[in-house]
Amino acid sequence: MDFCHEEEMPAMPAEKVAVVIHEGVQALDVAGPVDVFAEANAFLAPADRYETLLVARDRSPVRASNRMQLVPDLSFQEACSEFSLVLVAGGPELPYAAPDQEMISWLRTAATRSSVYGSICTGAFVLGQAGLLDGRRVTTHWEIASQLAAHFPAARVEPDRIHVRDGPLITSAGVTAGIDLALALVRERHGPAISVAVAKRLVVVAQRQGGQSQFSPYLSAPADPASPIAFLQGYVMENITLRHTLQSMASLVGMSARSLARHFARETGITPHEFVERARVDAARKLLEATHLPLKSVAFDCGYGSADRMRAIFLDRLGVTPAQYRASFLYPERSAAGGGRRDGVGS
Repeated sequence: MDFCHEEEMPAMPAEKVAVVIHEGVQALDVAGPVDVFAEANAFLAPADRYETLLVARDRSPVRASNRMQLVPDLSFQEACSEFSLVLVAGGPELPYAAPDQEMISWLRTAATRSSVYGSICTGAFVLGQAGLLDGRRVTTHWEIASQLAAHFPAARVEPDRIHVRDGPLITSAGVTAGIDLALALVRERHGPAISVAVAKRLVVVAQRQGGQSQFSPYLSAPADPASPIAFLQGYVMENITLRHTLQSMASLVGMSARSLARHFARETGITPHEFVERARVDAARKLLEATHLPLKSVAFDCGYGSADRMRAIFLDRLGVTPAQYRASFLYPERSAAGGGRRDGVGS
């Protein structure tokens, strides 16, 4: 049956969103963005509001990875109109599952009709199978970023990002990062006052910038907490203001510089220098989030030596300046935008 007769297609709302779901989908990958767009509607004029639809192979209920059932609004065959945004929700098994050819075929067509298309978490693997990541900067959950890069070498995977925008393609890190991605899209379309109002309504403490790091230095910790490498990591983080060279760190644990570099990389997957850089960024982030210290004081306390050096590192690693990072944790007063929330909640 053909569901796409033009005379049967209703007028498209200002922001029509398709979220692709499948067996084993991560429920939060779906609910996070959907709730952001639903909350945004309370602050928008009727003509600007979002209509979010769940799209799947057919209309049969889909069982999420947490065993919750989700009911699609449209099948792939029915979802033949244009969408402002198409997002593929992730799921724990997507990196290992055989490609769903029906989903891939639909995505290839939908991407050509959409202003923006992308994924949440492991949904990036489906985009890769559809050839939509080639030549693009992308991200996904840090645990499977290397796997994404290996599967789709034509993509430029940036594992330490909350979300990445490259032209019409937008991808996000794991689970709750879908909320950040949706807030970024709301901000892009409707301005910061609306996105902040939505974040406050959802009790999102801070709207994380796309360039913000997914993880802290602790995620590269060695398996043995009593090892010399673990001791060295703890020492660096407790003495972050000091200058840490490969030689000085090697002396602390009684190794040669060459031996330390080899052991450190084997146990953590990164170099000692990379760990120090991550530790400095992490320490600076915490001070920027929680204090009003001048930037030069933050830079000194985190071992950068100067605010200019810290700024350069932040731009390179996070894609934002320290001042921009700090500003993302400050809520400006909500402006009188759109139709406003009728019940007054979230003001």
